[in-house]
Amino acid sequence: MGFRFPKKDNRCTREVIGFNDTWFLILGIPFIGFWAPILFFQDSPVKDGWAYYSMVWFFSTIYTASYWLVVRSIMVWKRRRFPRQEETMKRIVTSLLTIIPFFFAFNFIMDIIQVWAGAPGHAKIPHWQYIVTSAFIIVLVSTLYESVYLYNRWKESLVEQEKLKREFLQSELEGLKNQVNPHFLFNSLNTLIYLIPESPERAVEFVQKLAKVYRYVLEIQDKKLIALSEELNFLKAFTHLLKERFGAGFEVHVQVDEQAYGLQIVPLSLQILVENALKHNVVSVEKPLHIWIEEKNGNLEIRNNLQLREPAGGSTKLGLLNIRNRFAFFSDRQVDIRQSAEEFCVTLPLLSRTMEASI
Repeated sequence: MGFRFPKKDNRCTREVIGFNDTWFLILGIPFIGFWAPILFFQDSPVKDGWAYYSMVWFFSTIYTASYWLVVRSIMVWKRRRFPRQEETMKRIVTSLLTIIPFFFAFNFIMDIIQVWAGAPGHAKIPHWQYIVTSAFIIVLVSTLYESVYLYNRWKESLVEQEKLKREFLQSELEGLKNQVNPHFLFNSLNTLIYLIPESPERAVEFVQKLAKVYRYVLEIQDKKLIALSEELNFLKAFTHLLKERFGAGFEVHVQVDEQAYGLQIVPLSLQILVENALKHNVVSVEKPLHIWIEEKNGNLEIRNNLQLREPAGGSTKLGLLNIRNRFAFFSDRQVDIRQSAEEFCVTLPLLSRTMEASI
């Protein structure tokens, strides 16, 4: 009498387990089946001779194979259902609640089978010794598989962290390029040239806002997160410059509760999104571009009406990638990007004050 490997022992199952356990099963089941009675039965069956012990080994191997394969299947099932690291305790508890009924039912059935088959020595071995031996096998197999699984998840998390760090550094570099965008400075200076003779007072205010924008850029270069209030103050100065350039063709509407001002955001993410909207849409008095910035349920929603145009040089989508990578470094909450026929919307997660200090 032997055992059959699960039919679903495919590559997908092996990935859930964390390794190819075929030889682990082939060698481990008879090995534990051999040693378990010697270690846990009070009167060692070996003293009655190897011919007698071969029958004990046979039944012990059936126990071991059944427990092993059932525990393995349950753990694979629970890992697929509760794959995340924070669900580890839920996965372990629900696995135990599934294994325990099987444990008692299988022991009861095997006890009947051994009595019916006249298994040698079954009557003289106390029932509690079978229970202890069975429990040991279940705990051993569960511990081995869970340890390998957690070790692999730990290695994966290290690789993921390194990947996020590389992407974050690349995004920071791209962000720095955006900060000193020569086109923005060139357009601002052109606007200033027209303002000086037309309205010196507005020109002075324009220069003050331009200085505030670049002062902010210099101040936040070493900051990975910034308070939402500071980012909105910067955005106010930044959009003032754009408003002078586009006039009635450009409007920004901000609706954020003051209670959210202390939450954190990736620096210059709003600037990138505003520039992205300007880059991809027609902006004119006849077809004004509207951008709405609203706080909703712990997120910041940035929307603009769609009046698409093909940007010069095409779209690289580096701005949105930059934002996604930098937010992914700090939180599991994803940046959500949606587009409909009428509008384009990006939702940024607002982060807690302790987020930056914890990394």
